[in-house]
Amino acid sequence: MAAALRTSILVAALFVAGFAGGAAFWWLYVEPGTQPRAELPTPVPVDAVPLSRLTLSPLVDRAAPAVVNIAVLQASPLEQNPLLRDPYYRFFFGLSEDALAPRLSAGSGFIVDARRGLVLTNHHVVEGARAIEVTLGDQRRLDARLIGSHPATDIALLEIPPRGLKQLPLGDSSRLKVGDYVVAIGNPFEIGQTVTAGIVSALGRGRRGGGPAYVQTDAPINPGNSGGPLISMRGEAIGINSAIVGPGEGNVGIGLAVPSDTAREVMELILSAAEGRGAVVLR
Repeated sequence: MAAALRTSILVAALFVAGFAGGAAFWWLYVEPGTQPRAELPTPVPVDAVPLSRLTLSPLVDRAAPAVVNIAVLQASPLEQNPLLRDPYYRFFFGLSEDALAPRLSAGSGFIVDARRGLVLTNHHVVEGARAIEVTLGDQRRLDARLIGSHPATDIALLEIPPRGLKQLPLGDSSRLKVGDYVVAIGNPFEIGQTVTAGIVSALGRGRRGGGPAYVQTDAPINPGNSGGPLISMRGEAIGINSAIVGPGEGNVGIGLAVPSDTAREVMELILSAAEGRGAVVLR
């Protein structure tokens, strides 16, 4: 009899506990007149963003043909020294005859006006050039003429024969925001055209001595990328890659680009100043 009583009491207690738990759940999680909410969110389908959409290749296909490699023949820095022009002093200082030989450097650029054959690049890429050669995406090699440059903003404008060219439009860099995705195309370390991607990591960097307020990006930029475009997801050049911040001239995720608005203004000034004249250097 006692055992039956204890069993009845246990069953009653379990019933009361279950009823109380259900009532508490209803009171905490269900508003009057509504259905109970699901405890877990509905899982996102694994194909919600198909892998076929996770690509920048359509943008690169449009932009890459307008990006060029630039080879520059420059005088040797030692040639500027009048003493070293004398064979006696070269022998005295232990310098070979090759010390005064012209040197070849390389950078990048992009066609901003296909009809006129205008190419934007950096001033430091073509500074002191004796000859400039532009290689297009289809491997054509064209002699380029320096129209003018502006050292303070590190902008230079070249001209090539306007035959079968593709152009990359200049965008509005004032619309940029930190976090915007960008693509850089250029010729790092002279290994050939290379595409990298990242975001705008800061704006208004490094204004010194009348220079531009740079666009900072973490898209990998290395020596040889100088003069190449920084491209928005709209397929427009919103900057000209100009400098990197890092030890040993290697990339550590901080690249600087001259804003496209600055490049557009300087290009117009160069064209105006160079009309009917040779190459000009704006001060």
